Amino acid sequence: MLGDFMYSNPTRIHFGKNALASLKDELSKYGKNILLTYGGGSIKKSGLYDEIVAILKDCGKNIIELPGVMANPTIEKLYEGAKLAKENHVDLILAVGGGSVCDYSKAVSVSAYCEEDAWDKYFLRMEEPTCKIIPVGCVLTMVGTGSEMNGGSVITNHEQKLKIGHIFGDNVFPKFSILNPEYTFTVPQYQMVAGFFDIMCHILEQYLSGEDDNTSDYISEGLMKSLVHSSRIAVKNPRDYEARSNIMWTATWALNTLIGKAKSQDWMVHMIGQAVGAYTNATHGMTLSAVSLAYYRTIMNAGLKKFARFAVNVWGINPEGKTDLQLADEGLKAFESWMREIGVVMSLKELGVTEDMYEGIAKATFILNGGYKKLTHDEVIDILKRSM
Repeated sequence: MLGDFMYSNPTRIHFGKNALASLKDELSKYGKNILLTYGGGSIKKSGLYDEIVAILKDCGKNIIELPGVMANPTIEKLYEGAKLAKENHVDLILAVGGGSVCDYSKAVSVSAYCEEDAWDKYFLRMEEPTCKIIPVGCVLTMVGTGSEMNGGSVITNHEQKLKIGHIFGDNVFPKFSILNPEYTFTVPQYQMVAGFFDIMCHILEQYLSGEDDNTSDYISEGLMKSLVHSSRIAVKNPRDYEARSNIMWTATWALNTLIGKAKSQDWMVHMIGQAVGAYTNATHGMTLSAVSLAYYRTIMNAGLKKFARFAVNVWGINPEGKTDLQLADEGLKAFESWMREIGVVMSLKELGVTEDMYEGIAKATFILNGGYKKLTHDEVIDILKRSM
């Protein structure tokens, strides 16, 4: 490992079938006013809503509810939540749901007392909070984003056709997260496999960069192998606890900043995918799967040794008598085969992208330079065309 870094992660994780029992103790550390954020009606159908409300009432908390957090949280919803949190002097935001609810709650936490426009400050100018921050806790019901143990938040502005993520510092990380794999059992198959691919993509964005012998890469390879193994079980039996628990834990470690240490990191699949999402409002993991293969084939030659290593160490390709180019190609074919096996979207056309969107999506794509190749505008257009 050649780079210098600092590592800190303040989030406490309560993991397992009895993890919710820890909520009462966590709540004792905060004031009376709790903002309960969640999405649609799934947590009410599953009974989780009633369980959490009962715990909050038993702890003497005043509950302020904020339902309707959408899959791609909007600035309008952010402003609504920030206003509600400030008016009610909220002491803790309790996010119950998937990554979008967790992402959203962190955005609300830094926006409630922000004296400037939160969208401009945090998502356009990428500044850090200088105001009071409301603490956040999470009860996770869907895996993929890793938002339960990081400072990330992604907000969509449909008017500007922008979907932007901001990675905040330790002070915005959830103070605690409750992870019970059983809460993920009722997630629809489409959303489940989209989450699986989001996990894989998070790992690859950090893995496919750098030339040094880096411990982080060895950890990444183990996480990817675990994900591939467990995902194959889960798509056949979504209620397999062992598989779903392994996937849930892999998702957390894929993006809690550990495996990115001493790495330059790529993140271009996410930049293109998020731009697609701003135009289509499509499921995040599926926007990534639709553009991944075209992107990786674009940069493969620039990072040939790592792509060859990916083939051998993750997909078990026999390297005997093969060039790095042959190995890299076989690795991407194995990757593609796994994508088809679990059932992710393989084409932008399936997500509603049309040719007249190419230019706008490319303009909305932030070009980063942490990977093996810095893309041009025309190369982004070409990737979109080849992803159709």
